[in-house]
Formats: sequence, structure tokens, C-alpha cells
Amino acid sequence: MLLSSHLQPVPILMADDDQDDCLLAQDALDESRLTNPIFFVHDGIALLDFLHNRGAYADKKKYPRPGLILLDLNMPRMDGRTALTKIKEDSELRLIPVVILTTSKQEQDVFQTYGLGANSFITKPVEFDDLVKTMRVLGEYWFSIVRLA
Repeated sequence: MLLSSHLQPVPILMADDDQDDCLLAQDALDESRLTNPIFFVHDGIALLDFLHNRGAYADKKKYPRPGLILLDLNMPRMDGRTALTKIKEDSELRLIPVVILTTSKQEQDVFQTYGLGANSFITKPVEFDDLVKTMRVLGEYWFSIVRLA
């Protein structure tokens, strides 16, 4: 787990319109023993509102700045590609690592999202045990190995 200067686990923000995937991700994080709090939004507009503490997400204590964003590509209202573009164009947000976590296996999605500034691209595992392993490795990499800004 990554700790902030106040020794608090760094929050994770997952943007995914599939409620089942969100529940599975939460369970996988719990199984992998990561103690980082995770927040969920279900489209790109809500993602940006969360990041800018606007509207329903105005309370900065309740909705803190995440240290990692897990981003699905295909969401309603604003898709992940557009949201990624807006995040990486914003000087206040661009340093937050964005991991694409999607069902897509399309090579064009991999190249496009890296071109837009994604930090990693992961195809969602189908089996729960594989998702647990993925979340454990993600946690170890982003919260133990990598030094974040």
C-alpha cells in the first residue's frame, strides 16, 4: 500500500460502468489484502467531477484526490479515452497514474491509450482468482515499487 505523508493509504478511483466489475474489483482488493480505500464512478463525467471535487463530489475529505485511477474505456456519457485525454491535459491531474482496466483486447486501444498518456493497459481477467492476482500485482507495483509524485 502506498502511504501519503500523513501515513494514510492512498485512495484508488475506479471508473467503470459495470456494477458487477466494480464489486469484483472491491472483492479482489479485499482478497489481495490492499488497505487502500477505493472509490467508484460510472462514467467519464462523474470521474472528472470526482477529480475536481464538483457537484456530488464537492467534499474533499469524503472524496480525496486518488493516487491511482483504474479506467474502463467503454462507459456512457463520456468514454474512458475522452476522460483520459482531459485528465492528461489538466496540469493539476496529469501526474495521477491512470491504468486502463478494460475488457478490450484490441491492439488499437492499447496504442491509442498509451498515446493519450495512460500509464498501463490491463485486460480484465475473466476469472475471479486471476482478478485477485492482478489487483495484488497492481497494488505491489503502484504502491510498493513505484515512487509516485
